[in-house]
Amino acid sequence: MTDFQQLIINRRSTRKFTEEPLAPQQVETIMKAALMSPASKSSNPWQFLLVEDKEMLEKLSACKKSGGKLIAGCALAIVVLADPLTSDVWIEDSSIASIMIQLQAEDLGLGSCWVQIRERYTMSGTPSDEYIRELFDIPMQLQVLSVIAIGHKALERPPFDEENLQWEKIHTGNF
Repeated sequence: MTDFQQLIINRRSTRKFTEEPLAPQQVETIMKAALMSPASKSSNPWQFLLVEDKEMLEKLSACKKSGGKLIAGCALAIVVLADPLTSDVWIEDSSIASIMIQLQAEDLGLGSCWVQIRERYTMSGTPSDEYIRELFDIPMQLQVLSVIAIGHKALERPPFDEENLQWEKIHTGNF
């Protein structure tokens, strides 16, 4: 895609994926976008754990009470991590990296969905980040922000309808 505005209009959360795996070049392109993500003071507090193994994707899909099951059907899950000792704005920096991943996936014609992990819980009440930390033996200093599920879209969603833009949420000057 060469038109950024069209990319933004077309990017919608994808929750159903085909069985087709991603090509290594697609994964590399997505990860380049993540590594080029801006970060405060160039601190780059983020790290990324790539999960493609179907058994591990199934286990990872149990990371939340609801909203995580789609991970089992994706081709690639990227666990977005960050070191809060590297940056006091690790949440913001990792969030930017997460959306960069999603935009790059869309540009490649792939679907993606952000699965929120921070401040979420599993069905049994375990904090989602602890569940993922134990599943992958993630060092304690790293925080888990999100999981970005990526794959080939099983169905196309219509582009964002600009008629639904909430212009009333834009303020100029004063409230």
